[in-house]
Amino acid sequence: MTMDTNGMLLHWDVHGKGEPLLWLHGSLGHGPDWQYIFKEPPAGYQIIAPDLRGHGRSTGAGATYSFKQSALDMFALLDHLGVDRAKVIGLSGGGITALHMATLEPSRVTAMVVISAPSTFPEAARAIQRSFSEATLEESELVLMRRRHPRAGQLELLIAQARAFADGDDPNFTREQLSTITAETLIVFGDRDFLYPVSVAVDLRQAIPRSWLWVVPNGGHGPVFGRHAPAFIEISQDFLSGAFR
Repeated sequence: MTMDTNGMLLHWDVHGKGEPLLWLHGSLGHGPDWQYIFKEPPAGYQIIAPDLRGHGRSTGAGATYSFKQSALDMFALLDHLGVDRAKVIGLSGGGITALHMATLEPSRVTAMVVISAPSTFPEAARAIQRSFSEATLEESELVLMRRRHPRAGQLELLIAQARAFADGDDPNFTREQLSTITAETLIVFGDRDFLYPVSVAVDLRQAIPRSWLWVVPNGGHGPVFGRHAPAFIEISQDFLSGAFR
């Protein structure tokens, strides 16, 4: 499905039936990435899986990427679907988008799982971002990314956006902003994330009032795929059902 909003064509898919669950993929990902974790939609939820601005089948990419604008895009999508409040799972860049949603309109996000998403980019991560290019990717990764982003020049622009993160100011959440989040929040980080140390996750846990922290042992960036998926499915579903209260 596609809609015209905020100067872009936004594409999304819907899977399953039940309570709205917004899935926000990471940078250079696309909506269907949820299927790398869940073999089918979690019971009792309807997954809303957009391709974020400029990614996959969605248009609207610019020279730089705004996670805040991505959050506004998501509110427009929820409005279009007639969804007032939703739960959210956000991975990496999608997690930053979720944080924006939860600070811009706190009442609209009832619970969220934020995976490998910092409040701001540490200097070590910015150094990695500045050097990011096709040459830093394995050939198998490039093949997969070109399938996700097939339009001429699309992948190249997304890679350039990722480099530009290093000198941008989004995300740049203050502790005061994070303290306004009312959503129950599960923060998920790997203890071997090459971009963000666990201290970033601890800072989020201390700033967000109703939050829990799960540090995945031997987990890298986005530690919810592959061998980590079964544990993530169990813990995230327990959390979203309210079992952590």
